[in-house]
Parts: sequence; C-alpha cells; structure tokens
Amino acid sequence: MKERIVRAVAGTFVLTSVVLTYLLSIQWLWLAVFVGVNLLQSSITKFCPLEFFLKKAGVGNTTDTKSCC
Repeated sequence: MKERIVRAVAGTFVLTSVVLTYLLSIQWLWLAVFVGVNLLQSSITKFCPLEFFLKKAGVGNTTDTKSCC
C-alpha cells in the first residue's frame, strides 16, 4: 500500500509541476527535477522520505497482505 501511495504522490507532484510550469513559470520544473532525483536516490539507497513519514503515520502496518478489493 505504501508503494502505491508513493507512486501516486510522485505522479501528482510531476503533473502539478508541468501544469504550473505551463501556467506560471518555467521555474516550477525544479519540482519535477526534485521528484525525479528523489526517486532515483531511493532506488539506489532504498530510503524514501515519504515512506518514512507514512510509517510514522501508521500507514501500511497491517499484517494482512490481502488487497481490500
């Protein structure tokens, strides 16, 4: 579940960055760059800051691995 949330948040940030770049300023591309660099470093180091915060919030701490649907 945490992996799906991380992907959804990353995708939302990238799409938001693209829209804000189109509507406001090219400087908003730095948000997409940040997300991309964070995804790359998390694939190498296996540490994702968002997963850390989700764990602290108690998301995905169930022992049941079955999907809800």
